[in-house]
Amino acid sequence: MTAFSQLLDRNPLVFFHLVTAIGALLVGIVVMTRRKGTGSHRALGWAWVLLMSSTTLASAFIRDHHMINLAGITPIHAFTLLVSVNLPRGIWAIRQGNVALHQKAMRGMFIGGCVVAGLFTLLPGRFLGGLLWQSLAGIAA
Repeated sequence: MTAFSQLLDRNPLVFFHLVTAIGALLVGIVVMTRRKGTGSHRALGWAWVLLMSSTTLASAFIRDHHMINLAGITPIHAFTLLVSVNLPRGIWAIRQGNVALHQKAMRGMFIGGCVVAGLFTLLPGRFLGGLLWQSLAGIAA
């Protein structure tokens, strides 16, 4: 049984969070690198919004008592707050025709909520980082 199937069995919420976060990262890369304002940008953008919303909702219920925390809420939960505020803000901005604010909000969430938060999960001592490094070590062996 692989580490990720064990994760699904032991902690389905963390598994769901991982799957939606990876999906958001991949779709986000496509959205950020392609031409803006097209029908595919809009469709992929809504897919990214759905993935980010799902990831954020799941993260609100994930607790880590191994880091500095307050009732299980750790500094990485700041990204949950960042996305919870900026996702509706970015949607509202584009509906108002404010392309600059939309771009700023969405780019900030992609960089902060996908890239930076993802890197934080790979730090030594973090649960998902440990799983990834353990899995990669098993593949390399």
